[in-house]
Amino acid sequence: MKNCFEVLKRCKNKNARAGRIVTAHGIVNTPVFIPVGTQGTVKTLSPKELEEAGVEIVLSNTYYLFLRPGVEIIEKAGGLHKFMGWDRPIITDSGGYQVFSLADLRKITQEGVEFQSHIDGARHFLSPEKIIEIQVSLGSDIIMCFDECTPYPCERDYAQQSMELTLEWARRCRKEFDERTSSPNPQCLFGIVQGGMHKDLRKRSAEETMGIGFEGYAIGGLSVGESQDLRNEVLEFTTPLLPENRPRYLMGVGQPREIWEAVEKGIDMFDCAMPTRNARNGQVLTSTGKVVIKNAQYKDDFGPLDPECQCYTCRHFSRAYLCHLFRAGEILALRLNTLHNIHYMVKLFEQIRQAIEEDRYDQAKREFLRKWHNESS
Repeated sequence: MKNCFEVLKRCKNKNARAGRIVTAHGIVNTPVFIPVGTQGTVKTLSPKELEEAGVEIVLSNTYYLFLRPGVEIIEKAGGLHKFMGWDRPIITDSGGYQVFSLADLRKITQEGVEFQSHIDGARHFLSPEKIIEIQVSLGSDIIMCFDECTPYPCERDYAQQSMELTLEWARRCRKEFDERTSSPNPQCLFGIVQGGMHKDLRKRSAEETMGIGFEGYAIGGLSVGESQDLRNEVLEFTTPLLPENRPRYLMGVGQPREIWEAVEKGIDMFDCAMPTRNARNGQVLTSTGKVVIKNAQYKDDFGPLDPECQCYTCRHFSRAYLCHLFRAGEILALRLNTLHNIHYMVKLFEQIRQAIEEDRYDQAKREFLRKWHNESS
């Protein structure tokens, strides 16, 4: 098991840290936001546009790529990087979230999960071993273990059963990964800590997952319906349990306010579909908060979307034009909104890393939150 992570700077009196993850397709500077490209694409944007925005790594999904176009086609293309025209790092989710989100189409057993395809109704069985086989074949830089994402709320007995199943799958994933890959192997395997909202289960999950040994550790099972206060409580308890010399990945969280709080607790990696999904629904992120650009109040607002932003959208188009595009149903609205939100997230993390490097995290966080005063304007 190799160490692909290096901590470069720690905040004084805080757990926030800046570091880097070394992969076969380049370095990822942390803390980092990972745009979601579920089916091998970040919706509406080209790889070139992502690169120009400063994106260092994207996330794709094993389950969806397995169903369509299929692993054989991607292998014939030379791997996922070549297939999607992206030569920077890729992380692939195992499909564990789909165990949660597609509950009506799956059956969980000790051996794995039987899915009914949401595309054509065909049945497929995915075991931890199969999930690793697929991700190794895709050529992912960071591979995630198969896990069960515990729903919220749920009974303690179910949370414990689910956590134990995730641990058993993690052992099988580690074994399969080691047998399928040679040393030195450029790919990294991350374990996932589960346990619901129960601190003792989280502690046991963290300890046993670390006992198996992984190149990085994710905290799963949050942002599934619980309150922000409860999420922060679980996160504050769980994060310090994870190794200092490994990257810590908070799955599915991407609200700017929550990111500042999570980095402060020692989180290094984030993924979330919110910035791109909301952009396609007419909601954009700005230096003063969220703006619902489709609202009629912007139809004669000829100022830039965000005066402090230098992305292509903000340099060339007015709020009035973006409002018009969205209300007219033009595809360009979705592209320009998404391009802006991705640029916003990249710059947010640059701001956070700079605050860590300059030992001014508290001040930078206060300044951000003072301006981020409106959730919707």
